Amino acid sequence: MPTRRAYRVAYDGRSYFGFQRQPDVPTVEGTLLDALRALGVVEHGADTPSGYAAAGRTDRGVSAVAQTVAFDAPDWLTPRAFSSELPGGVRVWADAAVGPAFHATHDAVRRTYRYHLHAPAANPDRAREAAAALSGEHEFHNLTTDPRGPRTRRDLSVSVDPANDDCLTLTVAAGGFPREFVRRLATVVRGVAVGETDLDRVEEVLGEEKLSGPRGVAPAPPDPLVLADVTYPGVEFEADPVAVEPLQEVFRERRITALSRARVFGDVVEMATVDDDA
Repeated sequence: MPTRRAYRVAYDGRSYFGFQRQPDVPTVEGTLLDALRALGVVEHGADTPSGYAAAGRTDRGVSAVAQTVAFDAPDWLTPRAFSSELPGGVRVWADAAVGPAFHATHDAVRRTYRYHLHAPAANPDRAREAAAALSGEHEFHNLTTDPRGPRTRRDLSVSVDPANDDCLTLTVAAGGFPREFVRRLATVVRGVAVGETDLDRVEEVLGEEKLSGPRGVAPAPPDPLVLADVTYPGVEFEADPVAVEPLQEVFRERRITALSRARVFGDVVEMATVDDDA
């Protein structure tokens, strides 16, 4: 008899139109459900397995390490079995037994994102000041396209760590996030960090006035954003070593390819110059 299980899913979001399934375009959720149909886990005539829910909806281009889906699964559906019907850029790598009433969306108490912010001229101290000002409970209606309401008031934790290659890594955690929130927050932190705006910009963004037009906050690109963790009280995920090894291999190869292409693009930038004497 099926029991409810939760699964950790990692994916490269660049090839997908977000997580949530949509008609006529590839999505991560659609890919997962196609795999479950191929494995016979989704009953004939059903759209999803019994009890199915996901931790959240990542935007188009956003990746994940710990997206979580849960449903009533047969005992044989290990992460390695689940991944056997998935393309290389989507991997299930860990699972956990959960109670019959577990809901992957509603039972999550904390979601953590990381944004790898390219900002060569950034001052890390100014970035940390912006992060500290954004942390805590605030009304964040200026950092989302969602209508103002309970979803736009959040108790937020933001930290900044300098990284290699002229990057800052923003770690942002809260119980949940409205649409495009972390990407717009990254725009605010970057503006303060590189000196395009001063710290008063944070106060303006957190203010009551609705900011639009040139005063509004545009979202940063989606590719540098990853869903890093989803926390469920009392749930301990166990990694499947047979599933983790190919996951690491796939993403290691993609990392090497990305680094190589970055060097190619660097050559183009450096070598395609204009002769000042011409």
